[in-house]
Amino acid sequence: MLAFAANSVLCRLALGGELIDAGSFTTLRLVSGALILAAILTLRSTPIEIRKADPRAAMSLFAYAICFSYAYIDLTTATGALILFGCVQLTMVGKGIVDGERPGTMTWAGIVMATTGLLTLLLPGVEAPPLTGAILMALAGIAWGFYSIKGKAVDAPVPATARNFLLTVPLTLIVSLTLLPTIYLTWEGAMLAVASGALASGIGYVVWYAALPYLPPSSAATVQLSVPVIAALGGVVVVAEPLSLRLIIAAVLTLGGIAVVIRNATVQ
Repeated sequence: MLAFAANSVLCRLALGGELIDAGSFTTLRLVSGALILAAILTLRSTPIEIRKADPRAAMSLFAYAICFSYAYIDLTTATGALILFGCVQLTMVGKGIVDGERPGTMTWAGIVMATTGLLTLLLPGVEAPPLTGAILMALAGIAWGFYSIKGKAVDAPVPATARNFLLTVPLTLIVSLTLLPTIYLTWEGAMLAVASGALASGIGYVVWYAALPYLPPSSAATVQLSVPVIAALGGVVVVAEPLSLRLIIAAVLTLGGIAVVIRNATVQ
């Protein structure tokens, strides 16, 4: 979850500061993620076996990454994270219910508690977000929800994640080429994109894929609700935003709700 929150902070720093365009940020993020994962597999003498790639997982990853970048042109870090992981939660819990999972009363109570924490943190003091940015971030959340669902069936997270990243490279290069006249980037913006891709995305997603098989969809979805709170705390540290009482209360509610969901999933 720290890696997911870092992506929001890094992306907003780069795009909000107009240090790079969204297409170039996405390209550098995905290419650097693919390179770091390929390097890890090379050091481990593990073949990537691209023929085993899942095109639907790769497409979900690409859709998430491109929508995420363009959404953060207009959205604040906290608002974007709220929309993103709210849609992730709805996607994953909805898929679990369709597949026959029936969350118990305590699980639903935990979900409601965590969601209440997010609303406490973000909605009362936030104006309605720009429609285009909100729609793009909602699409990113749906895509990430399906990517996480696909990850539950993965036995080897590092090769699987590497294959997914490699398959996104041609797609993102095509996007960058079509937007060539509008490309602009600075050294700082490029470094933020590489940090997002190599560290927060490449390595972070491997850890997430490794954890997914042990989490039912409702638990996996609700755990991700901690990301907006962590992202907001990142804003306090990185952007020197004040640590308000509302932020503390929201963090307690959100993380408390997540703890309820995880504990209930463990005892069932």
